[in-house]
Amino acid sequence: MVIEMQHIDKQLIPILEKVSDPEIPVLSIMDMGVVRSAVISDTDTVHVLITPTYSGCPAMDVIGDDITAALKIAGYTATIELVLSPAWTTDWITIKGRKALKEYGIAAPLDAHADKEALLENKKIVKCTNCGSTETQLVSQFGSTACKALFKCESCQEPFDYFKCLK
Repeated sequence: MVIEMQHIDKQLIPILEKVSDPEIPVLSIMDMGVVRSAVISDTDTVHVLITPTYSGCPAMDVIGDDITAALKIAGYTATIELVLSPAWTTDWITIKGRKALKEYGIAAPLDAHADKEALLENKKIVKCTNCGSTETQLVSQFGSTACKALFKCESCQEPFDYFKCLK
């Protein structure tokens, strides 16, 4: 997994790890790979670059506000800049983030080839987050948000979201 980050000052990491993704609250914005850079430019100003999971993502304003609030509590003033290039990819979700997704009931993204097989060819390769079975069925290309698909497990009958692979 290649993560293209510019730089994050070490003392900012614990602060940013406390900022949750508003759509998936068990994930931090760091686990999602949304923070591209966070640099202290003088004694109390932090310049943060963030990349949306997809262009037009409605959560980005909330994420920016949450970063600003978290940094303010820590004694910093924040400037937030949205960057679109390079585009966010599901490869930037950390291992910790993938585990948290599964525990929350959302199947982590597969690779691009497997993703197409699961979503377009109905191959049974997406694992149920409840029982682990791959006897799953695509219910809808779109789940609770545009970046997720809805699946149902044929073994335990539970529905679950699958986080689509974005490259």
